Amino acid sequence: MLSRLLHRPSQTRSPRSIARLLVITLCVATASLGCHAGDEVDSSETAVTPASKVNAETNAMSKSDSVEPQVVKTIVGPFNPLTPEEAYVILEKGTERPGDHGLTLTKDPGTYICRRCNAPLYHAKHKFVSHCGWPSFDDEIKGAVARHPDADGRRVEIVCANCDGHLGHVFEGEQLTPKNVRHCVNSISMKFIPEGKELPAKIVQPESKSDNTSEPTDKDPAKD
Repeated sequence: MLSRLLHRPSQTRSPRSIARLLVITLCVATASLGCHAGDEVDSSETAVTPASKVNAETNAMSKSDSVEPQVVKTIVGPFNPLTPEEAYVILEKGTERPGDHGLTLTKDPGTYICRRCNAPLYHAKHKFVSHCGWPSFDDEIKGAVARHPDADGRRVEIVCANCDGHLGHVFEGEQLTPKNVRHCVNSISMKFIPEGKELPAKIVQPESKSDNTSEPTDKDPAKD
């Protein structure tokens, strides 16, 4: 389609065909550049889909997702082991390649949890298809995601609030959904738990004791 539009004589191009050409060109350019750590891409380069289309796809997802609060169990212990590919993204703040693989196009009702510690991060009702090449969410489970200034000085990094595992970046002002927020998350940073299936226990680390603490004593030094 793109080649046909490019080779059509300019006098026969309608305004509608020119608009379609611009959208397709932006999609191709964005998918090839990416929007995560290490990629020199501005957030302005990632708004590639008309808001009306995104809203329609978001509504289609959320209608089938009635979120029932679940009791999340907590255990103390080591975090889940990671493969080299998972560690590169989650621990070293790398980026997986964009595309329709992984959880990018998942529309089933359920919960997205942190791959490293099992902490619930997003409900399926928060997810929408942005066509940026990575899973996109316009909200998070309260208190689940922390924000930090990115090392590039331009973007805002998002991490799991429980284990600090790298998730991706958050962008605002793109007008893709009514909430006007897009969490751009690496698929490899998450696991998807379908609705109706019990969530795994969230893994937390034991609290470290302060070296300054001392045992209380009733001994009076003046009596020594």
